Order: sequence, then structure tokens, then C-alpha cells
Amino acid sequence: MPPARDGFLHQFVVYNITAAAVCIFAAVFNKHVIILNSIKSLYQLIIHHLRTRITRVQFIMVIATLTGFVSGILAVLLKTIVHYLQHWVKNIPPVQFSYLFFPVAGLLLAVFLARRLFSDEIEKGIAMVLKAIARRSSFIPLKHVYAHIMLSSVTVGLGGSVGLEAPIVATGSAAGSNLGRITDFNYRERTLLIACGAAAGIAAVFNAPIAGVIFAVEVLLTESVVSYFIPLMISSVMGALCSRIILKEASLFNFVLQQSFNYHNVPFYMLMGVLTGFVSLYYAYAFKAVEHRIHHLPSNPYIKAIAGGLVLLVLCFIFPPLFGEGYDSVKRVANAIPDQGIQHSTLFSWMGAEWGLIVFTALVVLAKPLAAGFTIGAGGNGGNFAPSLFTGAYLGYFFSKLANSTPWVRIPEGNFSLVGMAGVLSGVMYCPLTAIFLIAEITNGYELFIPLMIVSSISFFIVKTYEPYSMETKKLASLGHIFTHQKEKNILTSISLDEMLEDTYESIGMNAGFPELVELIRKSDKNIFAVHDEKQRFAGIIELNDIKQKIFEPEKFRNLQVKALMKRPPALLYEDQPMQQVMEQFDITQSWWLPVLDREQHFSGFISKTRVFNKYREIISQQGDIYETP
Repeated sequence: MPPARDGFLHQFVVYNITAAAVCIFAAVFNKHVIILNSIKSLYQLIIHHLRTRITRVQFIMVIATLTGFVSGILAVLLKTIVHYLQHWVKNIPPVQFSYLFFPVAGLLLAVFLARRLFSDEIEKGIAMVLKAIARRSSFIPLKHVYAHIMLSSVTVGLGGSVGLEAPIVATGSAAGSNLGRITDFNYRERTLLIACGAAAGIAAVFNAPIAGVIFAVEVLLTESVVSYFIPLMISSVMGALCSRIILKEASLFNFVLQQSFNYHNVPFYMLMGVLTGFVSLYYAYAFKAVEHRIHHLPSNPYIKAIAGGLVLLVLCFIFPPLFGEGYDSVKRVANAIPDQGIQHSTLFSWMGAEWGLIVFTALVVLAKPLAAGFTIGAGGNGGNFAPSLFTGAYLGYFFSKLANSTPWVRIPEGNFSLVGMAGVLSGVMYCPLTAIFLIAEITNGYELFIPLMIVSSISFFIVKTYEPYSMETKKLASLGHIFTHQKEKNILTSISLDEMLEDTYESIGMNAGFPELVELIRKSDKNIFAVHDEKQRFAGIIELNDIKQKIFEPEKFRNLQVKALMKRPPALLYEDQPMQQVMEQFDITQSWWLPVLDREQHFSGFISKTRVFNKYREIISQQGDIYETP
């Protein structure tokens, strides 16, 4: 349902939405540039005034508060647009099943906007944020502040089977990054603001400030210190307050626990953990297979949008709960109330109510990742946070309903739906702590804390056993494009070979004479030189230590050519190699200098192990507490 229309609060909502929309469209169409630049200048003037009157730590807290407020408002804006679109779709003049065509329209509109306004260059999801932190010095382009709102609102609002959480995280992170940029924050502080924006976004979506903080630390900040929690908590609270005050929603869900925790059910919770772990693996495999296949079809993007939308239409016709985010269905399942889509399913006509319900929920669990894959692969914008919660809720309902169909077992169906949500979220997104605290907060208590911990930990253990990285970060992590929880690897990821390359070294032809080499050495302050062939391709190296005795007897070696003196280096490096591979080559060869080539075998320069070590120590020295004086 859309937010309540009551007096001042409604006017406040409308004012914020209108103002945000004006800013978005002004930015998109590059209009009112003078006004925007004036606002930026005014902001920087105020910030400069504040910076000179308060301490550095106080200043960070002020900007974290502002980041939380901006991210919270953006999250509220996105939720409001989507809620109104969904409300509009549900109230269109009744033509039976006509609503099923809206996902096709939503995908077409998302593709159109992405191609016309953003040249199809919008990176999606949490992986974009992680890559920006690791590879782009925590700079996220300004367009990400509004692009995800536009694209995900039409995708999800018109029935796409994905969630808003990943776009909200991307939006909030982009807001934090850009606030840090115009505030002249350094890399560490910009990274903290990115996490603050993401925490505020999650807190605003679920009205769960603790889960927002845990999500930022667990997913984005692979290396954090205790002092980061203060600005993260401030931002997260601001985001939750924006959602609670403006939307007047106590929570996105209103769950009622059907039964308190009973330790006799622990074996069933352990079985539930195992089941959610393997279903999480299935979810990741099915989603990536479908998304990859449809995304890489050699056809027009609009054709792919139509094809994906039509498949989604069929899935939603067979399984009505798959339409949209599905939070209404999740709420009903978690409260142990059968969904209307389940009650009206044709499966009941020939299987009976009890077994029809069980089979239907099992098929919904299997179909949800397919629906999400078709939505994203066909050009939609969204994430897997909500679909994983949806899948977990239906999985828990299926498991408990199946167990209760026997005469020996009676377990609470609502409670198992809730812990199922935590288990699948933990297994799909690799965030067990976030899953535990999120479900605890949205149930307004910690009655289920023990079963939540059991299910989430078992699920996470199973998926980590088979896949070290989540489906969204697996490729980027293997390429070294994002940070992981391995500190040394993270530091090497933040160092590029280009900045370590020393390209002032001389190169000499292999057919050159010894006198030419002596003259080159005389003019140079280096003790190692590259040798190239007739086509300027790298052929080898000459080290001063190897020939210094000959230098003092030039007449004896006058007719000697360079190719007789050169040798092969212990290893070759290439310009596009990640630093982790570079350091592995240094360790294997025990060398202090290695040549770097391009892929055409042309010499680019040398890289020094000493220089890499100095950069490594410099980065470590910058990773301190925000309370420390820089």
C-alpha cells in the first residue's frame, strides 16, 4: 500500500519526492548546470566553515549524518515510487490477467532508459560498489545516485521479480562517495561514507538500523576498525528515521511469532540449515545460468527484454507470488497464512488442498531464482536480496508444512519461514550476521535468535565449503578486482602495476656492438638494461654486474655484440597482470627486478620489489583509526 495521505506528513513526502525528482531530471538532462554548481559551491563554503571550527572526528560525524539523511531520503523516494506504481497496476480496470503484461513493459522501459540516458553503461548491484572501493579509489560516478532509482523503479514497480535493496545500496553508496568527493575526503574517509550510505539504505528499507550497520561491515568494509561503528550507526539511524517518519511504517514486515522458541525443535532447525545451504547453492547456480544465457544472447536488447518479459509472464501466471518483489506474499507465508495466489492455483483442483499447497510452495522455491535471472538478464535493474528472502520464506513454509503433514511432528510454520529467510539470505549474499540481525529486528525481538544462529551458520558453512565467494562477486574476486577478507591480497589489489612501473630504463638492440653498450652504461645511472630485436620486441636483459669486468677492457671485446652478453630474465611480467601475480613471480624467482612487457612483447620498463614493498608499507600506515591524528 502507498504511504498514508495525512496532512503535513503527506505534504512533506510530496515535497521531498518532487524536489528529488527535479534534481534527478536536472542532472540527467544536464540542465540548470549553473544552479547545481552554485549549490555545490555553497555546500563547500559551509563545509569549509565547519571544518575550521570543529575537530576532524566531529566533522566526519557531521558528514556521516548528512550521508545517512540523503541516503534515507533516496531510499524513501524509491520505495514510494515503487509502491505507487504497484498500487496503480493493481487498480487498473479489471481485465483478467492483464497485469501480467506489465513486467514486459517494465523491462522495455528499463532498457530504453539505460540506452538513451546512460549509454547502457550502468554497472549494477553490490559488486559495483565493491569494485569502486578496490579499483577506483572509492569514487562512484554521480549518475549512480539517480540511475538506479529510475531503472529499478520501473523494473520492480511494474512487476519485475527482483528486489530494491541492491539498487538502494548502490544509490546510497554513490551518495556517500560523491559527498566525500566534494568534501575533499581522502580514500579511507570516502570508503567509510560509502559504507554509511549503504547502511542507511538498508536501514531505511527494513527499518532495521542494526542490520544496516552489520551489512556495511560484513559486506563492504572487509577491513574495519571499532571507531567506524559510530559514524555507521549515526547514518543507519538517520536512514531508519527517514523511513519511519516519512512513510509511517513501523517496519517493512509485520511478523507475528506463532510460537516461542522450543529447544525440542533444534534438530529440525539443523535440518533447515542444511536445506537452506543447498537451496542457496541451487539459487546461485540457477540465477547465474539464466541471467548469463539471456544476457549474452546475440540479439537486439529490446528483443531480449520482450523475450525475458514473456517468460516472466508465464512464470507469474503459473506462480502468482512471483510477481514483483513478493513481500506481501512473504508476509502472509511468514504469518502462516496461505497466499491468495496459492489458494487459487490450479494445483488444488487435482492434488487436494494439503498436498497441493506443499507442492506449490516447493515449485515456487525452485522458480524464484529463474524469475529473478530472467528479469536481470533481460535488462532489468534489481538485486537478489529480496528474492533470497522470498525463497527462504517459502522454503521454510514448505519444510514445516511437509513435516506437519505427518502425524508425529508439529513445528511452527511461521517461525520456520522466518529462519528460512535468514538461512537463504545468508547463503546467497554471504552475510550470516546481517541475516540474523535483520530477521531479529523485523520480528521486533530476539525470541528466535538461537534458531536464527543455527540455520544461518549451517547454511553459510555449506555454501562456503563449495564456493568461497558469492555469486555476485565470484568473478571479480578471482580477477582481483574487489577486496576480500584476505588483508594482504586486498593491499595488493589496491596497487596497480602501472604506478609501480619504472619506464625510464634504456633499451639497446641485440645486434649493437660492445662500444655502444659501454657508451649507454656511461650515460645511465641504471645497472640493468633491456635488449630488443630488429622488430623492437623484447629479447633479454643485461646486468651491469655480469659485464663490469669487460668494461675495463673495451679493446679486447670491441667486436663483441650485445646478443652474446644478454640473458633471459628469471620471469616476464605483462602490463595487465594483477599485483598478486607479480608478487608471486618475485617470490618464485627471488629476483628484485623484473621486466614488464605489453602483449605485443614490447618492453615497457622494469618493476622493483623494493618499490612495491614501500608502497605496501605506505598503505598499511594509512589504515588507522579515525580518532588517530593523520
